[in-house]
Amino acid sequence: MVPVANALQAVRERIARAARAAGRDPGEVTLLAVSKTFPSAVIRAAYAAGQRDFGENYVQEGAAKRADLAGLPGLRLVLVGPLQGNKARAAAETFDAVESVDRLKIAQRLSALRPEGGPPLEVLVQVNISGEASKSGCGPADAAALAAAVARLPRLAFRGFMGIAEPTDDPALQRSQFARLRRCRDEARSAGIDAPVLSMGMTGDLEAAIAEGATEVRVGTAIFGARAPRGTAPA
Repeated sequence: MVPVANALQAVRERIARAARAAGRDPGEVTLLAVSKTFPSAVIRAAYAAGQRDFGENYVQEGAAKRADLAGLPGLRLVLVGPLQGNKARAAAETFDAVESVDRLKIAQRLSALRPEGGPPLEVLVQVNISGEASKSGCGPADAAALAAAVARLPRLAFRGFMGIAEPTDDPALQRSQFARLRRCRDEARSAGIDAPVLSMGMTGDLEAAIAEGATEVRVGTAIFGARAPRGTAPA
């Protein structure tokens, strides 16, 4: 498990270098360690190295890890994968945040199903910033209106926007797509909607995302290594 701690440190150093290169404070950028498909033991190793925020793609897997890791104070589990309506109850009960809200109906279900008496469920609106048909997310033109509607729902706390750039080695293309998400945030703010979080950037493009204002980067491979196919144990 020592390599996980070393990899975390290397990613944190990448984030700090990218922030300084952009004239930003590295403390403005949160690292979300994407632990999907990896066992709880790997999360425990990252937790021991100081990591607290973890991203999961699948509701059932996240719920199992929540139960297994219940004794770790301050652990945050965040759903970053697409959410189907029939999984909304489990998601509302399991996660601290859902970053993949792309339509009002899903937000309404999360609002209705979030247990009363606990903290509100933090949510981000996912925007399809690359225009790829394979990507989830609302269109950029609809993002501010969806954010306004989500922000009015009880038991939810709207926090900002999430987007995924298309896979490319072209930094200019990466930055143009991340800038599209930043403009969604700016439009929402102009309408009086608080949106402090811009979740964008992953292992291959976090520098471009930070240059365009990311406040959270979602990194999995650079921390945990290549993922095994779903349903098999990571090597």
